[in-house]
Amino acid sequence: MDRLYIVMYHYVRPIAGSDYPGIKGLELDLFRQQIEYFSKNFHVVTMEEVMDSLEGKKSLPPKSLLLTFDDGYIDHYRYVFPLLKEYGMQGSFFVPSGILKYKKVLDVNKIHFILACGQVDELVKEIFSMMDDLRAGGLELEENQVIFEKLAVANRWDSKEVIFIKRLLQTYLPEEIRGQMVDRLFEKTVGRSEEDFSRELYMNLDQIREMKEAGMFFGLHGERHYWLNQLPEDKMKEDIGNSLKYFESVIDPDYLAINYPYGGYNQEVVDYAKEIGCKIGFSVEARPVDYKKDNPLTLPRLDTNDFPPKSRHWEDFL
Repeated sequence: MDRLYIVMYHYVRPIAGSDYPGIKGLELDLFRQQIEYFSKNFHVVTMEEVMDSLEGKKSLPPKSLLLTFDDGYIDHYRYVFPLLKEYGMQGSFFVPSGILKYKKVLDVNKIHFILACGQVDELVKEIFSMMDDLRAGGLELEENQVIFEKLAVANRWDSKEVIFIKRLLQTYLPEEIRGQMVDRLFEKTVGRSEEDFSRELYMNLDQIREMKEAGMFFGLHGERHYWLNQLPEDKMKEDIGNSLKYFESVIDPDYLAINYPYGGYNQEVVDYAKEIGCKIGFSVEARPVDYKKDNPLTLPRLDTNDFPPKSRHWEDFL
């Protein structure tokens, strides 16, 4: 075997009739259809089997497929876990430890729900106004349109306006300032207590332990869901190290995996992952794994939307 398909999931829930029908995720009924499709057309393998195959300890069958779930949403316990048990499949889950340790909503998730609740054009105008206020307060920033043109590059999932909002509020502005802006926008558009929202959005440690005992796999996803490749080396190591320490009770040190938030890694990040014992690492590059060429610590993943019932994009790689 020289190819492995890895599928990436985030939100998996009944979306259309929910309080947040604008959230981008996979409808629960479509997830069930997809799992049924996988059961008939692929060999769904475990993370341990993949690691053993990469080390030459065993071979995987043709059309092997690994299921990965990012960010620790309650969706994964409430909806994904029961269905995987029903089909006898393992899921691999990557939870930022900070969502449990600090009981706060990650900025990336606040941005998701800001976008789900607000109108994109109005959000851009509001952000431009906030940046004007920052300039008036003495912060040196390029002109709004210059920043927009620099950041607003559409990808296969999002418009250029959405990408502008995400990039500006995730990385472009100084951390403290972008955090304040996200909090203001979250309060205005979502209007929920962060503590209450956090309890509703994420799994808790007891649920994670239950899933682990039932055969699910858990790996590292950092502490605060940073772009690890954009952190100073000491802060990058601290973020990954804190996550490893927090999840000692649910992570197997003999089968250690890391999933880089946003797919953000560089050589320093990869070297540190290897140093702490990670055998495998995941990016967001959209293609199957080529066993002959790919570094086990930077494996690509396809999105759930690349497979039926949404599409058959995965067949482009046959």
